[in-house]
Amino acid sequence: MSAGKIALLAVMLSISVAGMAADDPLIGTWKLNVAKSKFVPGPGYKAQTLKYEAAPNGGLKLTADIVGADGKETHDGYTAIYDGKEYPMTVPSSNADTVRLERIDAYTTVRTNTKAGKPTMIQKRTVSKDGKTMTVTTTGVDGQGRQLHNTQVYDRQ
Repeated sequence: MSAGKIALLAVMLSISVAGMAADDPLIGTWKLNVAKSKFVPGPGYKAQTLKYEAAPNGGLKLTADIVGADGKETHDGYTAIYDGKEYPMTVPSSNADTVRLERIDAYTTVRTNTKAGKPTMIQKRTVSKDGKTMTVTTTGVDGQGRQLHNTQVYDRQ
């Protein structure tokens, strides 16, 4: 393949990925608004920053930086496609080694965490129509087996 064709292919791919990002209101960086969030059982995170990026084939890449209630910093993430199939977590946790993504509508997505093939947690993520706020409702069990029902509110950065 000639250098010109490779360059053209690279430009087309970058335009395609940029176009997907423009269509997905989730794409961007989000910071947890601790004051507006509720963790049951608590305590919740002291801080969390989520960075969503467009990935090939209509996929999504998440990088998460978390400061737990104990002040310990952790990082996780994944790259997955909205096709209902399981994809590996970047850093498996006590209650998730894979995730499944589904798109409900332009502003709403669902992430299902699984551990050893069994669902452990479901997160419904809804971005406001103005694109400034994201609300994540989480139900399931945490790494200690406790039932949880969290409502996390994020502000776009």
